[in-house]
This record gives sequence, C-alpha cells and structure tokens, in this order.
Amino acid sequence: MRRIFLIFWESFKEYIVLVVLIVVSLTALSFNQNKAVKNVRAAAFGTFALVTSVVSDFINVAKIKNENEHLAEMNAELMLQINQLRQYGIENRELKSLINLKDSTDYPLIPATIVSKSLTGAQNSLTLNVGTNAGVRPGMPVITDKGLTGIVFSVSDDYSIIRTLKNQNLKLTVKNERSRINAVMKWNGEYLVMINVPKTYDVQPGDRIITSELSSIVPIPIPVGVVVKLNNVERGIFNEVIVKPFVDFIRIEHVFILGIVESRQKNNLELNFYNRK
Repeated sequence: MRRIFLIFWESFKEYIVLVVLIVVSLTALSFNQNKAVKNVRAAAFGTFALVTSVVSDFINVAKIKNENEHLAEMNAELMLQINQLRQYGIENRELKSLINLKDSTDYPLIPATIVSKSLTGAQNSLTLNVGTNAGVRPGMPVITDKGLTGIVFSVSDDYSIIRTLKNQNLKLTVKNERSRINAVMKWNGEYLVMINVPKTYDVQPGDRIITSELSSIVPIPIPVGVVVKLNNVERGIFNEVIVKPFVDFIRIEHVFILGIVESRQKNNLELNFYNRK
C-alpha cells in the first residue's frame, strides 16, 4: 500500500501541491479583509460567475438543440401515424359503403382493389388485383356504391384491366331515369356525353342517368351520372347531353365487379352498331 502511495506521489506530486496551494490561497483570500484583496476577490468571483454562466448557456443551447431535433423527429413520426389513421378512416368509410352495397343486392359481387390507374385524356383505365382465379371475365360491369365505374376489358390469372366511363372505346346505352328516354353515351375526350339526342326528347339538367335494360353490355339499371348541360341547342336537330359521372375516378380505391356477362354475340352486334355511328 505504501509503495502504491509513493508511486502515486511521485507521479502527481506537482499537481497535488498546486491544488493544495490554490485551496490555501483561496481560503486566505476569503478571510482577508484588506481592501485590495477584497477587490481582487470580487473580480475573481465575478469572472468565475461569468465563465460559469457562459459554459452553462453553451451546455443548455446544445441540450435544447438536441431536444429540438428529438421533438422534430417525434413530430414527423406522429404526422405519419396521424396521416395513416386518416387513410384508414377514409378507407373504412369507403369499405362500409361497399359492404352496404353488397348487402343490398342479389347479384354476385367480386370485391377488388385498384392497384394502378391510367387516367389520360382519352384512354382512362384501371388495373384491379383480381382475375380469372376469382371468377372475373371480360365484359363484367365494375361498380362502386356511387354507380358504374366501367367494364372489364382484359383479364389474367390475378389481375384485370377495366375501361372506365372516361374511355373513348367504351360506348353504353343509357336511359334518363325521369323521362325514360334511351341514348348512346360515350367519352369525347373532355366530357361524358349522350350523343344524337333529338331536341324533342325530354332531357333537363339535373336528370339522373342510368344504364338501360336495352343494353347488352350492362343490361341492369346502374346509376351513371347526372345531366349538367345541353350542347348544340341553337343549331341542328340533335342535342349533345353532357353527363357528370357519379364516380370520382381519381379518388376511388375499392370496387366491386358485377359477376354477370351478357351474350358475346349480342355485345359484338351492339358495339359494331355504335361504332358505325
């Protein structure tokens, strides 16, 4: 033990002596009542307080900076969680509406989720996560709780592509729900329109448009949209009726495929007839 103490003393004796002298000096200063000593003591304590304050402020700034970074990270995580919860809420409302739709119809419905959207000016289409393995076939109508979305065009084992109402290659026979008149509806690249509607037909803004039972593509009544405007009123013998679809193609994420397909022969005849127009 004595040997260890001697080794320690030989190694640090200068520092030990310095600390002892500083302590003795500070003690002597604290008890000395000389005016000059008092001034030195006051200056020393003031300097020590200033240095302590600066060091303390620096430490606090660094601590606050770290806390701010941590809080910013927590805020970012909370923002992501809140946004996720909002998405769950929106999806929950949409799924509830679809469940209510399924419970209120006797037709077979195949639930599907949109995995891709191609919303160009003329060839709007959607890709769904179901295909022939789920019983999907070309020609089946695709709907939401709001109304008709489109028609299945192409199918693989696990995916299907649908032509939406805003696709120039899709033409449907529709009917004015109030006046019961029928007409052909198509997408002209800018608007959904009922074409070649005689001016003598009773069509007014606000009328609901549904699919017609005369159609071989969608032979059951499904809501399509509402009449918003009549074009070509001042000239010619036909009006062009602009229809606003009920379905918001930008916002939809989930749909149902209506498990019915009409006769392919009838379908081809109707499409050829409309294409000639």
